[in-house]
Amino acid sequence: MMAAESMMAKLYPWHQVAAVSGAVGIGLGAFGAHVFKPQNPIYKEVWKTASLYHLVHTAALLATPVTKHPNIFGGLVTAGILAFSGSCYTVAYFEDRKYSFLAPFGGLAFIAAWGSLLF
Repeated sequence: MMAAESMMAKLYPWHQVAAVSGAVGIGLGAFGAHVFKPQNPIYKEVWKTASLYHLVHTAALLATPVTKHPNIFGGLVTAGILAFSGSCYTVAYFEDRKYSFLAPFGGLAFIAAWGSLLF
């Protein structure tokens, strides 16, 4: 493989993850803004928080290939999106906080991902 092809092979998987995450994040954000009408308005805010963290960390995934440890950073960010944002979306949709048990693990995954950039 040529050097440019090798670099593209390294970039491609994480850009695919970011592409899927971004498309899902935009779709869920649009659903939350235009369709989601919870009985308790506090859950609209929970949805917005989930969407914000989802999309901010999706943007961070674009930088994954240029980090020193891309699989650690990308894996932790992806786990954070799934656990934190996924948990928040579920809590908001069902209007039930019993589904929030994964949110702290997602938050820790986000913190660990950003911390991994130090090493």
